[in-house]
Amino acid sequence: MTSASETPAAATETTSTTAGTTDTMATTATQAQETSMPQYENKVAELHTTAGEIHIRCFPDVAPNHVRNFLDLAQKGFYDNTKFHRIIEGFMIQGGDPNTVSGDPYTWGTGGSPNRIKAEFNSIPHRRGIVSMARSNDPNSASSQFFIVVADSNFLDNNYTVFGQVTKGMDVADKIVTAPKRGERPAEPVAITKIVIRDAKDDEKGPAPK
Repeated sequence: MTSASETPAAATETTSTTAGTTDTMATTATQAQETSMPQYENKVAELHTTAGEIHIRCFPDVAPNHVRNFLDLAQKGFYDNTKFHRIIEGFMIQGGDPNTVSGDPYTWGTGGSPNRIKAEFNSIPHRRGIVSMARSNDPNSASSQFFIVVADSNFLDNNYTVFGQVTKGMDVADKIVTAPKRGERPAEPVAITKIVIRDAKDDEKGPAPK
């Protein structure tokens, strides 16, 4: 397993599983990946947070399984009340860990969903506003944690799966990343109260950027 201090990338998700659940998780992920895609196209996820709204346009054309996983979890309320638990000024904000809802802060960054998603590395560069999936050292370990880069971070390119882009609310992301912190943990973490999935507006449609 990987800890935040062992990698230069902020996209670290440390998870643990037992042998008895491995087959179940693999089956769940496989079934999810076999679902048809039309209902996931041209979708925007509105993150309603305690600091304001962040809207994320999804890219199923380049990361279909990651988009499906993220939207399915969001629609089930998985992300409700989770916090942005890791912030690095000039780099990124990271959230999506269910342990941040009520778990010990020392466990933040180690939680995830039952799913494990195979890597879908693509050619989209990690520019400001890009949304990408966190993972451990295993490229195929993405689960629920995600991060938003607040500054161009091209050293992550082709190593983490980009699956979306912020269309509204980068001012909120900037507010989150510059808040007081202890190490990489916010002193008063911003929470996602809910995520609303809606159809993309005309100016939010189209293929993923190159």
